[in-house]
Amino acid sequence: MMSTFGEERICVTGLWHLGTVTCAGLAELGFSVVGVDAEPERVRALEQGHPPIFEPGLAELLARHLATGRLRFSTDLAGALPRSPFVLVTYDTPVDEQDRVDLTQIYAAAEVLAEHLEPNAIVIVNSQVPVGTCEEIQRTIQVQQPNRPFGLAYVPENLRLGRALERFFRPAMIVIGASEPNTWDRVEQFYASVPAPKLRMDLKSAEMTKHAINAYLATCISFINELTNLCDEAGAEATKVAEALRRDERVSPHAPLAPGGLGFAGGTLARDLRALQAVGARLNCPTHLVDAVLAVNQEQRRIVFRRLSKVYGSVAGLTVGILGLTYKPGTSTLRRSAALEIINDLVRAGAQVKAYDPHAALEEVGEKRNFAFYADPAPVAAGSDALVIVTEWPEFRNLDYPTLTASMKRPVLIDTKNLLDPEPLRRKGILYLDVGRGGIAASLAHCG
Repeated sequence: MMSTFGEERICVTGLWHLGTVTCAGLAELGFSVVGVDAEPERVRALEQGHPPIFEPGLAELLARHLATGRLRFSTDLAGALPRSPFVLVTYDTPVDEQDRVDLTQIYAAAEVLAEHLEPNAIVIVNSQVPVGTCEEIQRTIQVQQPNRPFGLAYVPENLRLGRALERFFRPAMIVIGASEPNTWDRVEQFYASVPAPKLRMDLKSAEMTKHAINAYLATCISFINELTNLCDEAGAEATKVAEALRRDERVSPHAPLAPGGLGFAGGTLARDLRALQAVGARLNCPTHLVDAVLAVNQEQRRIVFRRLSKVYGSVAGLTVGILGLTYKPGTSTLRRSAALEIINDLVRAGAQVKAYDPHAALEEVGEKRNFAFYADPAPVAAGSDALVIVTEWPEFRNLDYPTLTASMKRPVLIDTKNLLDPEPLRRKGILYLDVGRGGIAASLAHCG
């Protein structure tokens, strides 16, 4: 499909990670796209080719299609809807501290759609929403415009921070939730140039599919983390156990069963688990497994606290250096990152924290920042009681750890991601504590 701004165009509303990637990706596929967001500063930055979040290749793709004229940005949703036969709702739905989703922006957009939507337009909701949300959006539009024909589909986003463009152009599948055949047909045609199976289902099943995928991934992560903790205490090597698990034909070589980690963060997986809990509570249907997955994940956050307590007896009074603040490598966002939760726990327990990250968007923390930030890892290590690798940035593999730890009060290095080779570091006298490799007890005994 090709179009021009003078004729039909694609409207994308909600421009943070999902919406910006969607705009750039659709322009690359040949669509004329107008991206809309209510924040003028964000729109101005996008007009200059600056995305609101770091994502490999995204700035380059934006620049290319700003230049080709296939892409522009606006703050005027009502003005962008005429001559837009497809409207994509792409808000990155925020979550609160309890991982409960806030749908305010989506419902506000639905009100504008109800008033200005082009007749026979298709609304495609990509945002991560609780089951039943799309039917509510549909009702909002129908109540205000009972005689205006339109279609609504739920196509759950399948992006991953740090690999979003790859997942946009080559997804494993495209789920299309809709309530009637014409919408299924038109949405399938809309995504025709994306080489992936298209799975048709009703709206609630599509919403539940997103919940199910994320709940399964979260369950795998909590399972391997609990197993890893048992292995560490028993002296077994969880990395070898996980390798055997992935080779079993009933599991999968792609299953997220990697020992070494702090559980799932960022709110994405937890958001769906909380959504399933809410459904269960509303329908009086117990969610015992979902409850346990969340509990295990919360406890996994305390692995740094537990390691420090084993070495020092208490965390109070320690100075701890943190390497990596972002939710994951390949992104700049700190939203609900494991590092921030760990820092909060350490500070509450009486520790001081210093931190370094190569791409962190510190403005997301704002005045709430309770740690010192440095533009280089050296001052983070200097004078610290422990250095902790939290985000597995590739450049952290190549740091000179013997030199860094030489400036510390005591050379304690906690590698929550199993990023480094332990033996060379231990030979240098570094108390290197990893996760799930079976060497914790020996390391602590050797270093006293």
